[in-house]
Amino acid sequence: MAFCYTLAMRPALLFLICSLLQAENWAAYRGTQATGVSAQSAPLHFNADPTAGPLKSVLWRTHIPGLSHSSPILWDDRLYVATAVRAKGDAPLKIGLYGAGDSADDNSEQSWKLFCLDRKTGRVIWERTAHSGLPRAPRHTKATHANTTLATDGKHLLAFFGSEGLYSYDLSGKLLWKQDLGVLDMTPTDDRNLSWGFASSPTLAGDRVIVQCDVKSGSFLAAYSLADGKQLWRTDRNSASTASWGPPGVFGDLIVCNGYPFLAAYNRLTGKEQWRVPAGGNVPVPVPFMANGLIYVAQAHGNASPLFALRPDGSQAWREERNGAYLSTPVAHEGLIYSITNNGILKVYDALTGQKQFEQRLGTGTTGFTASPVAAKGRVYLTSEDGEVYVLKPGRQFEQLAKNQLGEIALASPAVADGTLYFRTKAHIVAIRD
Repeated sequence: MAFCYTLAMRPALLFLICSLLQAENWAAYRGTQATGVSAQSAPLHFNADPTAGPLKSVLWRTHIPGLSHSSPILWDDRLYVATAVRAKGDAPLKIGLYGAGDSADDNSEQSWKLFCLDRKTGRVIWERTAHSGLPRAPRHTKATHANTTLATDGKHLLAFFGSEGLYSYDLSGKLLWKQDLGVLDMTPTDDRNLSWGFASSPTLAGDRVIVQCDVKSGSFLAAYSLADGKQLWRTDRNSASTASWGPPGVFGDLIVCNGYPFLAAYNRLTGKEQWRVPAGGNVPVPVPFMANGLIYVAQAHGNASPLFALRPDGSQAWREERNGAYLSTPVAHEGLIYSITNNGILKVYDALTGQKQFEQRLGTGTTGFTASPVAAKGRVYLTSEDGEVYVLKPGRQFEQLAKNQLGEIALASPAVADGTLYFRTKAHIVAIRD
């Protein structure tokens, strides 16, 4: 059928063209340089839980099979996400606040998959299986076999499934190359017998892919050619870190890695260590990010839980010893740092001085918080494991604007772009837009 253009269609067509030309991308974990901030506003009130009343501002809701904490990423009119699908039965997941470090009973056959969705409708455009087989390493009871988030530069789509390999696709789903990095089993420093799986997402840095692998034995940082997957350099990290779960931050030619017993920075081109700073928390998870000309790194667990503000040369601008951000990465917005503990204590600091502005509990005190907070113009969003989304007004005093419901468990960090929030729940991607 031929397309017939009429004057009545002109406003809608112009809107569609403008929206595509001005699409805000969210190309990796926590978006641009892992800041977790969108320049545009996003919905205040919404409801995605049919048991809590009529649905409100739900643009679409698409089922994604399997179990995964991989966050959605966005490029132009497409959304990409990864998952691990168990061959038989449902994969177990234990949420909430508990101290046990046991591995999950989830070592049966899995398929590690990538999905591409239409960003405006949620329709599945393509699906690819990167690998199928038995997991080469166990995972934590609160983790999954697909914790890592994809990354793209608009031409390449990178997936890192830890022990199951590093993969590069084009945006149509064609496999370009893959690398087997061996068994990558992450474990806490104080008990090397535990196995907690893998969680460090791939990081794109110009013409190369950076992977941080702090594992039981042989921790390393490595760079691979984006064009063909060839290893460009590999740097031993055993003396710098024996435990870290998040991806590195890349700021120009500086790569900053969270870790224990040291934070360390490396040259992007050579892998040579540039500086290191004594760390505190012995299970470091948050990703380093930059705002206000400073590099922020949070840690927790063990005897310390600091939040660092470092200059690019490694010198310290300020340090808060009892911040407590364990699983989530803080977010910087409008001159303030918003940081939440895994049991829901929000702490807000002046981004330049580190002076604490206020402290406020979200949830009941028994509610877990794993997803990292994100911010859109004039609003900060914090998501609990129970699928409650708290919306705060930025400021030096606590002001809650709304509390919304997703209706499902949510541990993955959301994406926010072009006025739309994209949540990865246990079984769905949910797009929220006014």
